Amino acid sequence: MNTAFWYASRATGIVALLLLTAVLVLGILVNRQGRLPGLPRFAVTDLHRNLSLLSVAFIAVHVFTAVLDTYVHIPLVSAVIPFASGYERFWLALGAVSLDIMLAMIVTSLLRGRLNRILWRAVHLLAYASWPVAFAHSIGSAKDLQQGWLLLLAIGCAMIVVAAVIWRLAHAARQVPRAGRVAAVFAHHTASGTAGRSGRTVTR
Repeated sequence: MNTAFWYASRATGIVALLLLTAVLVLGILVNRQGRLPGLPRFAVTDLHRNLSLLSVAFIAVHVFTAVLDTYVHIPLVSAVIPFASGYERFWLALGAVSLDIMLAMIVTSLLRGRLNRILWRAVHLLAYASWPVAFAHSIGSAKDLQQGWLLLLAIGCAMIVVAAVIWRLAHAARQVPRAGRVAAVFAHHTASGTAGRSGRTVTR
């Protein structure tokens, strides 16, 4: 039996998980201005886009090599239509859902200029759900990810994502709420003006 397609499907699936993790973490860490410490905005945008495209390329190879593997029958349509495969029905359905979300994100990005901003933002917020769905698909459908160093690798990806989420939440908690920014600025100027008047009074 030729196992080349099986190994190729497993290898590209693991690399795709690593790339998706990097894309998600980068998206979480980026601030509202689209910047990261030490990197200009265009560099962050290019890095995020290139990692996203690279992950899609590896997912495509992962899907096609899984379909070409003759050990089990996996129809090509099961890559985008959940529950279309009789093999590992639930876990492959999760993979299809994750891929559908990613495709929706790509299509809306290409049509961003023609779409309502609220719709575009809603789709891109939904894209954050593609990672946990893809992670569950990887763990459930790949038995080699359930043990050994590959399991440690998967746990490492999950821990990195959790750490990024905690950092983002802590960073957001330190920010002054938008409604309170005006009051904070006004209070600062009031305090500065009071200090200035006190200084002039003492001088007299």
